Formats: sequence, C-alpha cells, structure tokens
Amino acid sequence: MLLGRSQQIAICAVAGAILCVFVVFWYVPLHKKMKAVKQTKAEQILTIARGAADAGQLDVLTEQVQKLQAQLQDYEANIPDQRDLGAFLGSIADLMNEHGLSEQIIEPGKEVEADRFNCIPVSMRCKGRLTQIFNFYGRLQALDRLVRIEQVKLSNDAAYSGQVTMETKAVIYYRAKVEQG
Repeated sequence: MLLGRSQQIAICAVAGAILCVFVVFWYVPLHKKMKAVKQTKAEQILTIARGAADAGQLDVLTEQVQKLQAQLQDYEANIPDQRDLGAFLGSIADLMNEHGLSEQIIEPGKEVEADRFNCIPVSMRCKGRLTQIFNFYGRLQALDRLVRIEQVKLSNDAAYSGQVTMETKAVIYYRAKVEQG
C-alpha cells in the first residue's frame, strides 16, 4: 500500500507539474495575446468611429471652403494695377464727408515695395458718432479697392457727449510693375 500511496503522490506531482507547465507556457501567453488583440480591436473600432465622424465633417468643411473661395474669388481684382493714391484718398475723404465725420486727417505713409504687390500705409483720423464711424467702415469695406485695417482706436471725448475720435492705421495695395528683360 505504501507503494500505491507514493505512486499516487508521484502521479499527482506529475499532473500538477503538467498543469503548471500548461498554465505558464500556454494559457498565460495565450491570455496575454487575447488581451492585446481585444485592445487592438477596441482601438481600431475607435479609429473607425473617428474616421466616420471626420467624414461627416468633410462635407461641412468642403462647403466652408467653397464659400470662402466664392468670397475671395475677386480678391486680386480689388488690387488695382496703378497706384492712384490721390483718387483713393479723395474717395476716403468723400466717404467721411458723406457720413458727417469731422476733423478729418488722412495721411499716407512711406510706400513698401514687394515682388507682386506694393502697399501704402494710410493713417486716418476723424470725429463723429459711433454709428457714423461704423457706417463709414462698412462703406470703406465695400470699396472696389482692397483695404486692410491694421489698427483702430476709438476714444470718447472728455465731455462724454457721444462724439468719438477714431484713429485708424490701414494699408492699401496695388500691383507691382513686372519689369520685362
């Protein structure tokens, strides 16, 4: 019987060792691989969901690009071939008069030359009610010449009578002459 009991212990020990080998060398690595596959699958599902959401945004972005292209279609058409600074400054003065703005000062700065477009900084100053100045800017934007407003300073008068002093730094553009050689 002793031999039977020691055989049973030996069989149990061998079975335990086989079970340990099975768990350590087959089940644990397989479980790790399965966990990694599940993680990868979850990441792929998330990526697909993001892609689907981005595809929905693509139509919106395409529409926005088309609207911007339509707005900018005539952008370069608003940059004249000639300098015509005097005529443009005269049209600014006319707009100021049209909107009842007083104490007008319009001073061009030193011209900056570039390869394709040249620009002239212009300082403007006038006084009027805020609605008059707002309407002036609206009309200035609607001119057939590109004007970029770089800085605007609005100051209330000391008596708070509703009169606002507007100081603006703007830039106007015209096409640079391409020399033929």
